[in-house]
Amino acid sequence: MLLPTTLSLAAAAAIINLWLGIRCGQVRGKAGISIGTGGNELLERRMRAQLNFVENTPWVLLLISGIELAGKGGQWLAIVGGVYMLGRVAHGLGMDGTGATAKGRMVGTLITMLTQLGLAVVAVLVVLGRM
Repeated sequence: MLLPTTLSLAAAAAIINLWLGIRCGQVRGKAGISIGTGGNELLERRMRAQLNFVENTPWVLLLISGIELAGKGGQWLAIVGGVYMLGRVAHGLGMDGTGATAKGRMVGTLITMLTQLGLAVVAVLVVLGRM
């Protein structure tokens, strides 16, 4: 069975993860740091942004795929996934901790938590046959 929402969001996640990795590499190149953070705060922030993405995104994709497999997805599920991905971009930018984008960290964190909670509730409702 093809899972178009899950597959599309997994592709978006791969691109975002690549972008987050490139951002780390840019700081590494400028600072001449090969391994670790070398005490560079910006590199540490960017590495944490990528790791945070990798920590949270599999759960979201797993929940989305389960809901989609159960036939309970639809346009709303793609919208929720899209908002999640935008929140993760905001978080990645916000982790730099400077300027107008600094609030992105808070926005991204909130979107991540609400998405996971909402999808978990929907998954339980699907299992209980209430959705």
